[in-house]
Amino acid sequence: MAKTAVVILNWNGKNFLEKFLPSVLKHSHGHADIIVADNASADGSVDFLKSTFPEVTIIQNSVNGGFAKGYNDALARVDAEFYILLNSDIEVTENWIQPVIKLMESDPLIAACQPTIRSYFHPEKFEYAGAAGGFIDRYGYPFCRGRIFQSLETDIGQYTNPIEVFWATGACMFVRADVFRKFGGFDEDFFAHMEEIDFCWRVKHEEYKIMVCPESKVFHVGGGTLPKQSSFKTYLNMRNNISLLYKNLPSDQLFPVFASRLILDGVAAFKFLIDGGFADFWAVIRAHMSFYRRFPIHRKKRHAIRHRNVSCIYSGNIVVDHFLRGKKNFTEIPQQKFSK
Repeated sequence: MAKTAVVILNWNGKNFLEKFLPSVLKHSHGHADIIVADNASADGSVDFLKSTFPEVTIIQNSVNGGFAKGYNDALARVDAEFYILLNSDIEVTENWIQPVIKLMESDPLIAACQPTIRSYFHPEKFEYAGAAGGFIDRYGYPFCRGRIFQSLETDIGQYTNPIEVFWATGACMFVRADVFRKFGGFDEDFFAHMEEIDFCWRVKHEEYKIMVCPESKVFHVGGGTLPKQSSFKTYLNMRNNISLLYKNLPSDQLFPVFASRLILDGVAAFKFLIDGGFADFWAVIRAHMSFYRRFPIHRKKRHAIRHRNVSCIYSGNIVVDHFLRGKKNFTEIPQQKFSK
């Protein structure tokens, strides 16, 4: 059994593999096995890998089941102590693996960890998908050290300490294989987006920790599969966010949070409409319709979780703080409002 396996999920990402796989091979040699799990690509990715990178192990999934099912299917065939889930549009750097594994080995309760994620195109800035560690507010809105909504901070060394966070990004997630299997991996109904937040919340219910290790840095293109301005992405984010809240919130928080979210999501939908984004407006409506249509399934999943009050949840409203109070940086948020 390999100690560490880097598993890159690919769907029609031949160009990304050609550009970024060499850095993964160079900076992972001797520290991890490299595996590409292909989600039924139609762009010649598999033939390209076989001819250009024969040292890479290929797992071929029969269908494109999205990020969640794609990784679940692939990782069931990978024998390792630690998985590193890595997006195909990431450039890794020297010594990107060792500090994270060392941190995780120091505490068996660390279930998952991420490095610092910086922008490939603007390397001085943090990148949207994870930045310097993920958090969430009590209403389910995710944000990061270094990124609040679309406001990205410049990395000037303000977040160099390894700390416990609420979620680690799926763009570059180090996770204990036994914990991933114990919790059934990702929720495949999510398809893509926020499945890693749901996974992290579920493991935190069992008192595991999620960490960020800034000693390791990678650079992420972002939006490689779905463009940032995508109504389908809006739909997935809205639908999955509602699902993870219902599954994971303690009972005493369900009604007040859902009542608030109905109002906030309504405001977001009409903001899309006013700005001419009818497709996004309709995506919000469809997201709520999908949740209520599948409510019995969500209820069954909720009943399978032993709910606890967990750490690193912001008790305020990050929407109000950012859009009304003008808070752009993580350091401007009252740190005493994070649950311990």
